[in-house]
Amino acid sequence: MIRIYNSLTGEKQPLTPIVPGEVRMYVCGMTVYDYLHIGHARMMIVFDAVARYLRHSGYRLTYVRNITDIDDKIIRRAAENGETIEVLTARFIAAMHEDCAALGIVRPDFEPRATEHLPAIIAMIGKLIERGYAYAAPNGDVMYAVAKFAGYGRLSGKRLADLRAGARVEVDEAKRDPLDFVLWKHAKPHEPAWDSPWGRGRPGWHIECSAMSVELLGAHFDIHGGGMDLKFPHHENEIAQSCAATGERFAEIWMHNGFVNVDNEKMSKSLGNFFTVREVLPALRHPEVLRYFVLSSHYRGPINYSLEQLEQADAALQRLYLALRGLPEAEPAESAHAARFQAAMDDDFNTPEALAVLQTLAREINSARAAGETAQAAALAARLRSLGGILGLLGVPAEDWLRHGRPGATLEPVVRATGAASGALSDADIEQRIAARAAARKAKNWAESDRIRDELAAAGVVLEDRPGGATDWRRS
Repeated sequence: MIRIYNSLTGEKQPLTPIVPGEVRMYVCGMTVYDYLHIGHARMMIVFDAVARYLRHSGYRLTYVRNITDIDDKIIRRAAENGETIEVLTARFIAAMHEDCAALGIVRPDFEPRATEHLPAIIAMIGKLIERGYAYAAPNGDVMYAVAKFAGYGRLSGKRLADLRAGARVEVDEAKRDPLDFVLWKHAKPHEPAWDSPWGRGRPGWHIECSAMSVELLGAHFDIHGGGMDLKFPHHENEIAQSCAATGERFAEIWMHNGFVNVDNEKMSKSLGNFFTVREVLPALRHPEVLRYFVLSSHYRGPINYSLEQLEQADAALQRLYLALRGLPEAEPAESAHAARFQAAMDDDFNTPEALAVLQTLAREINSARAAGETAQAAALAARLRSLGGILGLLGVPAEDWLRHGRPGATLEPVVRATGAASGALSDADIEQRIAARAAARKAKNWAESDRIRDELAAAGVVLEDRPGGATDWRRS
């Protein structure tokens, strides 16, 4: 049975679907005014791994991850660029999909956009006003009355009195309480606006997720996820809105992934340690390196992004691919590894322990190979690849990984991006030198053979001579 840490209760609990055999999951996605950074990548990869494992476990999963395509940051960025909001958001949605595809992140079942669900948003605001949880302010905004919701603060562990004591002192005549937040913003000049019962305007950020999750998954669903930074106030406000509007429990389990630090400091633009996915990927052997790096830490804890950590992820993946190399197709071996892998993932998606199972498998494959037990090695390799696939790993042919870092068609952009095209040896160049070295060895010209090996080593090419005279190679 899968057990998940519930941020709402502070403890692990069994996943007991509301509808037997079916899991409904909503995850807060991107606000599309810029490229994905590695913090976004962590959230995307974590919940992609969760979705993959739930489906592997036999659940009928409905996965919703929203897109915020209207908010203050989007409006400002479009104005700065001198372009329409539609052009800006379309460009960054396309970029998000490209980055997610590179990282092996499967599209969710639904990817709703705020601007496409305005009727549901307006209807939910209307219910909140009708039930006394919201009010139309004098300035044309509609505000949520936080004090009306008795359970406010339960998710984040915050008390209303403490929040008020720490609130900034500022004049806002539109609010009855400093903690009240906006549901509908009245129209301002030169900003996009839609008609509503309270005048033209646009939705606040918090209400869109409440309305879209309820519309697509129902008033009571299984899992709500997102980054730790969203726990307060975004997710706290979602609970207040949704429960007040529907009278239901809203999400049964709340999952939050931890922060990303860069060289042990919190990632932020002000510190200059802020990296987008498309800045990082060209420097890696393959996007799977970033994916392995993310999964090598438990999703709830912080993760430290550094060159050293990426190099460790690359080396760990290489050990797996080296174990797979050159083995024939086979049926996966029946072994205890699958049970250990399942036990790790059932325990709150413990991907570090699951990866440790893969490394154990790789060592056993190497031992079987060394003992001449090729059939056993091949069966274990099939099991390794199948378990890796559950995490979205080991999807590249081993030869491609070891030689290129990317499968054929996607190699060229990375070579260009890293500047490797100018001086790197092509596959044909390498094969030609290996053939010349083989000829030199046959003629017992050991000096020439060593010279070619050293030349290839200096170019980052590692040779591996096999019994019988054949030579494998890979890029270091």
